[in-house]
Amino acid sequence: MISVVIPTYKSPDALNLCLESAIKGQKNNNEIIVVVDGFYNLNKEVLTKWKSNISILNLEKNVGLCRGTNLGVYNASNKKILIVNDDNVFPLNWDVTLNKVLKKGCVITPNQIEPIPSMFNQFHIKNLGLDPKTFNLNNYWEYSSNLSILDKVEDSGSTLPIFMFKVDYLRLGGWDENYNLGLVADWDFFLKCQLSGLEMKRTFNTHFYHFVSLTVNDNEENKIKRNQSEIEAHTYAQYKWGTSIKHNPKNNLKYI
Repeated sequence: MISVVIPTYKSPDALNLCLESAIKGQKNNNEIIVVVDGFYNLNKEVLTKWKSNISILNLEKNVGLCRGTNLGVYNASNKKILIVNDDNVFPLNWDVTLNKVLKKGCVITPNQIEPIPSMFNQFHIKNLGLDPKTFNLNNYWEYSSNLSILDKVEDSGSTLPIFMFKVDYLRLGGWDENYNLGLVADWDFFLKCQLSGLEMKRTFNTHFYHFVSLTVNDNEENKIKRNQSEIEAHTYAQYKWGTSIKHNPKNNLKYI
């Protein structure tokens, strides 16, 4: 069994689709933890809709993506954890396919489909929808199932979502909560994984869909805020590690 951790903020439409796909697309009755990082009332209708299939961790106030994710993992009751953003859509039979590839000593990244070109050359680019309200779940499930390559695993992980053992996450200290908006925190975490000897694997046997930052890029003010926060996050990373965290575009590994 898997404990899924889904931090959510102010995207109820995306959360609704994320939960629908996770619940209807699973083969087993997995634990699905929704971490409500403030704005509970905004998400209340969606949470009520799926309440019989999820566990709700209501933080009551906004504590940030990193702290929220850590708290979600702390509350996970299974040995295996899957961390997924609320702007992701789960593929059909996601739990069965992911369980086939997870082994001790590794972190699994399921590949993603995104609607616009990405910095990650492993991603499959296909516009299946830019808006959760008009997204056709069944069409996506059919498309992603035909896209799957069952035995293809590469050393090119280090992107979200991530599937790993809870004990490894805790051993590494989880997300560093000093990163503003969670920016660069994923690079920091993947770097810690690599330095600890974990193998960063990408599986092509399943493909999650990703709408790409629905909340942070929804208006010009948020874009400006995000850009400034990203600068601050890289500055903090440089302070923490003594140098900037660098990215290898060929295999997504992080290095200093």
